Amino acid sequence: MTVSGRGSAKTRGAALFRWLWLLASVPVVALSVCRAIPAQWPVLVVQLVSFTPWLAVPAAAALLLALLGRSRWQQGVAVVLLVCQAFWLFPLDAGRPAVAATGTTVPLTVMNLNSELGQADAGQIVALVRDNDVSLLAMQEFTQGLQDRLSAAGLDALLPQRISQPSKGAAGTALYSRYPMELVGNVPDTPFKIPTVRLTAAANGAAAVLEVTSVHVFPPVEDRVAQWRSDLAAVGRVADRPGARLLTGDFNATYDHAEFRALLARGQGRDGDAAALVDIGAASGSRLVPTWPMEGPPLPGVTIDHLVTSRGLDSRDYKVHRVSGTDHAAVMATLSLPAAAQVRL
Repeated sequence: MTVSGRGSAKTRGAALFRWLWLLASVPVVALSVCRAIPAQWPVLVVQLVSFTPWLAVPAAAALLLALLGRSRWQQGVAVVLLVCQAFWLFPLDAGRPAVAATGTTVPLTVMNLNSELGQADAGQIVALVRDNDVSLLAMQEFTQGLQDRLSAAGLDALLPQRISQPSKGAAGTALYSRYPMELVGNVPDTPFKIPTVRLTAAANGAAAVLEVTSVHVFPPVEDRVAQWRSDLAAVGRVADRPGARLLTGDFNATYDHAEFRALLARGQGRDGDAAALVDIGAASGSRLVPTWPMEGPPLPGVTIDHLVTSRGLDSRDYKVHRVSGTDHAAVMATLSLPAAAQVRL
């Protein structure tokens, strides 16, 4: 081959890389615009925004292709795209910790699981509760069949207090506790039951009161994206009430959704901070640990199950566990509740 022939081959190769750069970068640009602008996007965009963390892969590929294609402007665009992905992967406010509680505190280990129409393995659930000393268990898509299997597996002996609203479909919910609970009410106008209970925990001669909402937001599918937004806003209004609070469940939203970030900005912050609520997973550095799908189609994993608290609650030991029979992972953490009173045990 002549020198000119080799030069021509290199030119054709560089041109090919520049075309491949377009294939890699255009989807990243389009979805990055949707992630950056907090508009009421249609359902397909809402679903795709869930996978924003995975855009780092094609963004990195675009930079490599731009280098191989020897295009300065493509290299510049690729660097900007990669910087955007890094900023969204590690946002400055996602890991904002809770305001540490002062004085006497009461520990409470909580666990949440969407049981996928009651199909989750009851024995594994009970084992997780026993092995991790869980004091509060919240479940969504709860059925009577799962309730019966959990009782047979010994959950009632570990967590004798129960407020449950089983359903044959996805609307059912349940909360099991070691401590007394009373039902405060259900969030109105939601297809799935979203109850709030008031729990009184006691340990080391102290007691603490915690309001717990078991969240199950309708998924953003087909023509129901408006319901998804309505459910998230309704859950956010629950957080506007004062007091120690835990929102736990399947939010069907990730931190990359503006609607979820708006929810975190609500609540009664004691220190005047703009973000009054804390996503425990994000605060612990585990925002990118997926909770769905654990089974089913081989989709990239995303984090849609959350433990969200008011900022007066400290937390530790955030964990994610697979459970057979459900496409959601169980999430758990230990909270430190500010003591409200001294009690005799």
